[in-house]
Amino acid sequence: MISVVVVDDEPMVCAHLRAILGSSGEITVVDEAHDGAAGVEAVVRHRPDLVLMDLRMPGVDGLAAIARIARLPAPPAVLVLTTFDADHYVLRALTSGAGGYLLKSTPPADLINLVKAAAGGHTVLSGPAASRLLDGAVRRQAARRRLEALTGREREVLAGLGAGRSNAEIAGQLFLTEATVKGHVSRILIKLRCSNRTQAGLLAFEAGLPD
Repeated sequence: MISVVVVDDEPMVCAHLRAILGSSGEITVVDEAHDGAAGVEAVVRHRPDLVLMDLRMPGVDGLAAIARIARLPAPPAVLVLTTFDADHYVLRALTSGAGGYLLKSTPPADLINLVKAAAGGHTVLSGPAASRLLDGAVRRQAARRRLEALTGREREVLAGLGAGRSNAEIAGQLFLTEATVKGHVSRILIKLRCSNRTQAGLLAFEAGLPD
Protein backbone atom coordinates (compact mmCIF):
# COMPACT_ATOMS: atom_id res chain seq x y z
CA MET A 1 0.00 0.00 0.00
CA ILE A 2 1.39 3.39 -1.05
CA SER A 3 0.92 6.05 1.64
CA VAL A 4 0.27 9.61 0.45
CA VAL A 5 0.00 13.04 2.06
CA VAL A 6 -2.09 15.53 0.05
CA VAL A 7 -1.20 19.23 0.41
CA ASP A 8 -3.71 21.64 -1.15
CA ASP A 9 -5.45 24.73 0.20
CA GLU A 10 -8.82 23.59 -1.18
CA PRO A 11 -10.53 21.01 1.10
CA MET A 12 -12.76 19.91 -1.78
CA VAL A 13 -9.70 19.13 -3.89
CA CYS A 14 -8.22 17.09 -1.03
CA ALA A 15 -11.46 15.14 -0.66
CA HIS A 16 -11.58 14.51 -4.42
CA LEU A 17 -7.99 13.26 -4.49
CA ARG A 18 -8.59 11.06 -1.46
CA ALA A 19 -11.53 9.43 -3.25
CA ILE A 20 -9.64 8.95 -6.53
CA LEU A 21 -6.51 7.49 -4.98
CA GLY A 22 -8.41 5.35 -2.50
CA SER A 23 -10.42 3.77 -5.33
CA SER A 24 -7.26 2.08 -6.59
CA GLY A 25 -7.02 -0.26 -3.62
CA GLU A 26 -3.25 0.27 -3.68
CA ILE A 27 -2.97 3.86 -2.42
CA THR A 28 -4.07 5.36 0.89
CA VAL A 29 -4.14 9.05 1.82
CA VAL A 30 -2.81 9.14 5.38
CA ASP A 31 -3.23 12.89 5.91
CA GLU A 32 -4.03 16.17 4.20
CA ALA A 33 -2.78 19.70 4.80
CA HIS A 34 -3.92 23.08 3.52
CA ASP A 35 -0.63 25.00 3.45
CA GLY A 36 3.03 24.21 2.94
CA ALA A 37 4.07 24.40 6.59
CA ALA A 38 1.34 21.98 7.67
CA GLY A 39 2.31 19.75 4.78
CA VAL A 40 5.90 19.49 6.01
CA GLU A 41 4.62 18.70 9.51
CA ALA A 42 2.38 15.96 8.10
CA VAL A 43 5.35 14.46 6.26
CA VAL A 44 7.44 14.43 9.44
CA ARG A 45 4.55 12.88 11.36
CA HIS A 46 3.53 10.15 8.89
CA ARG A 47 6.68 9.48 6.81
CA PRO A 48 4.60 8.81 3.66
CA ASP A 49 5.87 7.25 0.47
CA LEU A 50 4.71 10.24 -1.58
CA VAL A 51 3.43 13.81 -1.24
CA LEU A 52 0.97 15.37 -3.68
CA MET A 53 1.78 19.08 -3.48
CA ASP A 54 -0.05 22.12 -4.83
CA LEU A 55 2.06 25.23 -5.53
CA ARG A 56 -0.07 28.28 -4.80
CA MET A 57 -1.07 28.25 -1.12
CA PRO A 58 -1.24 30.86 1.65
CA GLY A 59 1.71 31.20 3.99
CA VAL A 60 4.42 28.71 3.02
CA ASP A 61 3.84 27.91 -0.65
CA GLY A 62 4.44 24.61 -2.40
CA LEU A 63 7.90 25.47 -3.71
CA ALA A 64 9.19 26.36 -0.24
CA ALA A 65 7.57 23.24 1.21
CA ILE A 66 9.19 21.04 -1.45
CA ALA A 67 12.61 22.45 -0.60
CA ARG A 68 12.03 21.81 3.12
CA ILE A 69 10.89 18.24 2.49
CA ALA A 70 13.92 17.59 0.29
CA ARG A 71 16.17 18.43 3.25
CA LEU A 72 14.54 15.85 5.54
CA PRO A 73 16.30 12.54 6.21
CA ALA A 74 15.08 9.96 3.67
CA PRO A 75 12.51 12.34 2.13
CA PRO A 76 9.47 10.96 0.31
CA ALA A 77 8.84 11.48 -3.38
CA VAL A 78 7.06 14.77 -4.05
CA LEU A 79 4.68 15.07 -6.98
CA VAL A 80 3.40 18.53 -7.85
CA LEU A 81 -0.29 18.66 -8.77
CA THR A 82 -1.34 22.14 -9.83
CA THR A 83 -3.20 24.23 -12.36
CA PHE A 84 -0.05 26.21 -13.31
CA ASP A 85 1.93 24.88 -16.27
CA ALA A 86 4.27 27.82 -16.96
CA ASP A 87 7.80 26.60 -17.63
CA HIS A 88 9.34 28.59 -14.76
CA TYR A 89 7.02 26.83 -12.32
CA VAL A 90 8.00 23.43 -13.72
CA LEU A 91 11.72 24.19 -13.55
CA ARG A 92 11.58 25.70 -10.06
CA ALA A 93 9.58 22.76 -8.72
CA LEU A 94 11.97 20.18 -10.16
CA THR A 95 15.09 22.03 -9.02
CA SER A 96 13.56 22.41 -5.54
CA GLY A 97 13.32 18.65 -5.24
CA ALA A 98 10.02 17.55 -6.81
CA GLY A 99 10.10 14.22 -8.60
CA GLY A 100 7.30 15.05 -11.01
CA TYR A 101 4.88 17.71 -12.20
CA LEU A 102 1.24 17.07 -13.08
CA LEU A 103 -1.73 19.27 -13.90
CA LYS A 104 -5.04 18.97 -12.07
CA SER A 105 -6.65 18.22 -15.41
CA THR A 106 -4.90 14.81 -15.38
CA PRO A 107 -7.56 12.06 -15.78
CA PRO A 108 -8.17 10.04 -12.58
CA ALA A 109 -6.94 6.74 -14.01
CA ASP A 110 -3.76 8.39 -15.25
CA LEU A 111 -3.24 10.09 -11.89
CA ILE A 112 -3.35 6.75 -10.08
CA ASN A 113 -0.79 5.22 -12.44
CA LEU A 114 1.48 8.24 -12.26
CA VAL A 115 1.37 8.30 -8.46
CA LYS A 116 2.44 4.64 -8.48
CA ALA A 117 5.27 5.43 -10.87
CA ALA A 118 6.45 8.43 -8.83
CA ALA A 119 6.33 6.42 -5.61
CA GLY A 120 8.56 3.88 -7.37
CA GLY A 121 11.21 6.52 -7.99
CA HIS A 122 10.32 7.53 -11.55
CA THR A 123 10.08 11.12 -12.76
CA VAL A 124 6.63 11.82 -14.17
CA LEU A 125 5.50 14.88 -16.14
CA SER A 126 2.20 15.87 -17.67
CA GLY A 127 2.25 16.37 -21.43
CA PRO A 128 2.12 20.20 -21.24
CA ALA A 129 4.83 20.29 -18.57
CA ALA A 130 7.11 18.06 -20.61
CA SER A 131 6.53 20.20 -23.71
CA ARG A 132 7.33 23.38 -21.81
CA LEU A 133 10.54 21.89 -20.46
CA LEU A 134 11.58 20.87 -23.97
CA ASP A 135 10.66 24.25 -25.46
CA GLY A 136 12.46 26.05 -22.65
CA ALA A 137 15.57 23.94 -23.11
CA VAL A 138 15.61 24.66 -26.85
CA ARG A 139 15.22 28.42 -26.27
CA ARG A 140 17.88 28.41 -23.58
CA GLN A 141 20.34 26.54 -25.81
CA ALA A 142 19.73 28.97 -28.69
CA ALA A 143 20.22 31.98 -26.40
CA ARG A 144 23.45 30.56 -24.98
CA ARG A 145 24.79 30.01 -28.50
CA ARG A 146 24.26 33.72 -29.22
CA LEU A 147 26.17 34.62 -26.04
CA GLU A 148 29.25 32.72 -27.26
CA ALA A 149 30.25 35.84 -29.21
CA LEU A 150 30.74 37.79 -25.95
CA THR A 151 33.87 38.15 -23.86
CA GLY A 152 33.82 37.21 -20.19
CA ARG A 153 33.49 40.84 -19.11
CA GLU A 154 30.68 41.42 -21.60
CA ARG A 155 28.82 38.45 -20.16
CA GLU A 156 29.15 39.99 -16.70
CA VAL A 157 27.73 43.26 -17.97
CA LEU A 158 24.95 41.40 -19.78
CA ALA A 159 24.07 39.58 -16.56
CA GLY A 160 23.61 43.00 -14.98
CA LEU A 161 21.26 44.00 -17.79
CA GLY A 162 19.33 40.79 -17.26
CA ALA A 163 18.93 41.68 -13.59
CA GLY A 164 17.52 45.09 -14.58
CA ARG A 165 20.48 47.10 -13.27
CA SER A 166 21.45 50.53 -14.57
CA ASN A 167 24.88 51.29 -16.03
CA ALA A 168 25.85 52.97 -12.76
CA GLU A 169 24.78 49.94 -10.72
CA ILE A 170 26.67 47.55 -13.03
CA ALA A 171 29.74 49.78 -12.80
CA GLY A 172 29.64 49.71 -9.02
CA GLN A 173 29.21 45.94 -8.94
CA LEU A 174 32.07 45.25 -11.37
CA PHE A 175 34.39 48.06 -10.17
CA LEU A 176 34.32 49.77 -13.57
CA THR A 177 33.62 53.30 -14.66
CA GLU A 178 30.17 54.07 -15.96
CA ALA A 179 31.68 55.07 -19.32
CA THR A 180 33.38 51.67 -19.60
CA VAL A 181 30.09 49.90 -18.89
CA LYS A 182 28.36 52.06 -21.51
CA GLY A 183 30.98 50.97 -24.04
CA HIS A 184 30.47 47.31 -23.15
CA VAL A 185 26.70 47.69 -23.52
CA SER A 186 27.11 49.21 -27.00
CA ARG A 187 29.32 46.31 -28.12
CA ILE A 188 26.95 43.77 -26.56
CA LEU A 189 23.99 45.18 -28.52
CA ILE A 190 25.95 44.97 -31.77
CA LYS A 191 27.23 41.43 -31.17
CA LEU A 192 23.82 40.09 -30.08
CA ARG A 193 21.93 42.04 -32.76
CA CYS A 194 19.65 43.58 -30.12
CA SER A 195 17.92 46.93 -30.68
CA ASN A 196 18.08 48.03 -27.06
CA ARG A 197 19.23 47.01 -23.58
CA THR A 198 15.79 45.57 -22.74
CA GLN A 199 16.08 43.03 -25.56
CA ALA A 200 19.59 42.16 -24.40
CA GLY A 201 18.39 41.78 -20.82
CA LEU A 202 15.61 39.41 -21.91
CA LEU A 203 18.13 37.35 -23.87
CA ALA A 204 20.34 37.16 -20.76
CA PHE A 205 17.39 35.95 -18.71
CA GLU A 206 16.50 33.33 -21.33
CA ALA A 207 20.10 32.11 -21.40
CA GLY A 208 20.10 31.70 -17.65
CA LEU A 209 22.55 34.46 -16.73
CA PRO A 210 24.06 34.77 -14.25
CA ASP A 211 25.22 31.15 -14.50
